[in-house]
Amino acid sequence: MKFGRREFINSLLGIGGIGGLASIFYPVAQFLIPPENNEPHVSSLKVGAVSDFPINSSKIIRFGRIPIILIRQDQDTFKALAATCTHLDCIVQYSKERKQIICACHNGVYDLSGKNVSGPPPKPLDVYTVSIIDDQVLITEEKGMA
Repeated sequence: MKFGRREFINSLLGIGGIGGLASIFYPVAQFLIPPENNEPHVSSLKVGAVSDFPINSSKIIRFGRIPIILIRQDQDTFKALAATCTHLDCIVQYSKERKQIICACHNGVYDLSGKNVSGPPPKPLDVYTVSIIDDQVLITEEKGMA
């Protein structure tokens, strides 16, 4: 079989076309495939001494990849809840005056047990377990619904 100029040019154009399509589809495929999660799994977290948290205050804490709001209500009562609103994943805040959890994005309101009181949030916040061990505040992953 004789391989002429026309066949050679057609082969080059075919190889170039396949390469061009691959250069378009490879980045799209890499974008659509989620990356591996290399972050270690956290099941409990020591967040500090009891004295680090004033009464009627809150603090946002990273629990692995999850933001958690830790609220100290009174001398012995701590609450830990997921800090992302169940409506559109905005970060919630604690209102000292109202003693409620507020989502400023769309005026969502939760009570201190995590139940949605008003606004657009469709479900309650996840609740985490808080323990005091040797004057240290410990949050564990045993979560449930409010």
